[in-house]
Amino acid sequence: MKRIWLLFSQTVTVLVAAYFVVATLQPDWLHRGATRSGAGIALIQAPPGNPDLPAPGSLSAAARKAAPAVVSINTSKAPVRDPRSNDPWFQFFFGDQGNQPQAGLGSGVIISTDGYILTNNHVVEGADEIDITLSDSRRARAQVIGTDPETDLAILKIQLDKLPVIVLGDSDTLSVGDQVLAIGNPFGVGQTVTSGIVSALGRSQLGINTFENFIQTDAAINPGNSGGALVDVNGNLLGINTAIYSRSGGSMGIGFAIPVSTAKMVLDGIVRDGQVTRGWIGVEPSELSPELAETFGVKATEGVIITGVLQAGPAAQGGLRPGDVIVRVAGKETASVPALLSSVAALKPGEKAVFQVRRGDRLLEVDVIPGVRPRPQRVPQR
Repeated sequence: MKRIWLLFSQTVTVLVAAYFVVATLQPDWLHRGATRSGAGIALIQAPPGNPDLPAPGSLSAAARKAAPAVVSINTSKAPVRDPRSNDPWFQFFFGDQGNQPQAGLGSGVIISTDGYILTNNHVVEGADEIDITLSDSRRARAQVIGTDPETDLAILKIQLDKLPVIVLGDSDTLSVGDQVLAIGNPFGVGQTVTSGIVSALGRSQLGINTFENFIQTDAAINPGNSGGALVDVNGNLLGINTAIYSRSGGSMGIGFAIPVSTAKMVLDGIVRDGQVTRGWIGVEPSELSPELAETFGVKATEGVIITGVLQAGPAAQGGLRPGDVIVRVAGKETASVPALLSSVAALKPGEKAVFQVRRGDRLLEVDVIPGVRPRPQRVPQR
């Protein structure tokens, strides 16, 4: 035992002596990765990493996959001149106004090698010229294929070769808490990637669009991000960034994106038919409240109550009446007015659909043949 202890003490003594010699004569040997700056200061530098292996938790692979397909959109609109602008007295007091074209900024997503681009309707609405800038700095003039103001979506097309294309994901499988990336061109500073999570799903009644089913996220979205991509951790498209809640004009952690499922429906309708065709039954729906239920004598606690039916409209011809509470449309629950609007809009005009309604204390099934939803009337600009 004494011999083992003696051997151990001698070994420790030799190691300590060696450490003292190295620390005195070659201190840099004790610090792997140590370098010296131009001023001769000893610095410790991390070893070079493998660029093909992202750091744990990094979302760089998703960003590299999706970012090339996200474009910047610059629009210009001819100036609107005041009819009095040629009046010398008007020019004397107010100057020569309205000579500068109006410029706009937004983002878009390339979704096809044919050059189709998804963006927001409000990004390109009223624009006379639309210029697209790709992430590789190529530029092209875009043509508007069609717009859908009721979902605030627009389809553009450019003529370029070897276009990067984003992969479409499945927005219907999203869950609150999923990580997401927002990619766009905020404030025109250049392509920017921000990260966050899905904060909520199915947001509606925001007063932004007619048909609202927004993905809410806390990934930073700012002016110029409109029309950009919301992608998952695999770089697949989940939505089109559309709006933010803000008191300052900048991000406050509440952003909204249109699900890619809605965008695909709008894309198919516009490219195939030149417009989005939606179902319509001609009713005035209201949220079910105890007061309305009592007024119409309905024993229901969920659904959407019909307070008015258009005479000779599809709903009236099918047998729906004021006071009916619509519970399901073609098998889908209708717990709110937006849900009812979306379910009816998804119906194919001319094809019979089953409406499950509660009338008084009875549960009925009514067959309704929807018509084509009238296109919204545009208010002329002055």
